[in-house]
Amino acid sequence: MSACSTTTTTTSHSHFCRDTAAATHLKLIAITVIFVSSIIGINSPILLAKSFHHGTLNNNNKKKKQETAVLLIKCFAAGVILSTSLVHVLPDAFSALTNCSVNLPDFPFAGLVVLLGALMGLLVDLTALSHVDEKEYKAIGEEGEGEGKLQGEVVVVVVDEEEMMVRKSRMVSKVLEIGIVFHSVIIGVTMGMSQNKCTIRPLVAALAFHQVFEGMGLGGCIAQAAFGFGTTALMCFMFSVTTPAGIILGMIVFALTGFDDSNVNALIMEGLLGSLSSGILIYMALVDLISPEFFHNKMMSSCGSGTWLKKYCFIALVLGSASMSILALWA
Repeated sequence: MSACSTTTTTTSHSHFCRDTAAATHLKLIAITVIFVSSIIGINSPILLAKSFHHGTLNNNNKKKKQETAVLLIKCFAAGVILSTSLVHVLPDAFSALTNCSVNLPDFPFAGLVVLLGALMGLLVDLTALSHVDEKEYKAIGEEGEGEGKLQGEVVVVVVDEEEMMVRKSRMVSKVLEIGIVFHSVIIGVTMGMSQNKCTIRPLVAALAFHQVFEGMGLGGCIAQAAFGFGTTALMCFMFSVTTPAGIILGMIVFALTGFDDSNVNALIMEGLLGSLSSGILIYMALVDLISPEFFHNKMMSSCGSGTWLKKYCFIALVLGSASMSILALWA
């Protein structure tokens, strides 16, 4: 654990920055700005995919362009999600659990909970896939006579590969939203409980960009999942309101208890939830987003165009990672 030290300069700066009235004003601005930026971020890839979809008109060339666009968006999304988990969420969770005021045993709790989050992601995947298998393959009867003869008749309901990919994408999108919602609530509650205007002011702009990129990441997955209008609208709404709702919840908690973001219990909760969501997001980015597209996607494996597509997708992945990593300078 890191050593703790305080200085007179740090203390005086802290007193200057601690202004409840100014902090509340900034939080109200943040709620509006973050809500709008979240809507823009998550709807952009969905509307882009819809525009391509309406323009296909059974034209194979246009359909291929649509699939390529969605694939590039998904690779950019994977970079955003991976960077969010490793550069934003995990360091904050580790910092919260190793804070000087948190008297926990000298054990890497953050790493342990990240591991549990990754295992939880795997468990959800396995459970969902086994459920799909049970629904897609049915065996009827088991009668037969004599040696070497077929024992019964098996009727197999085969779902085409495209349909299976859509179902997989839907499952990935839902689990991914769960991990992002955890992360967004933590961000919102932490800002809502803070009374430090010097911390909140730069966070407003930084979190606005953060929500745009993270929304594009989730929106890219939702676009590929081809949900109905109701489900798509609900997922977009949940993502857009989670951080503003977290800010309001944090303000209520501070008003009722007087706890701010430096309270011991708040730090422990922030660290544990952050580590859990980080583990889920790392698993989802690597296993459900990056690996299937780069190693199992037919468009990637085709000769000629597939080689160039891999390069473009890798560039999109790097750009997504870089965009979120740069934001770590401010948030």
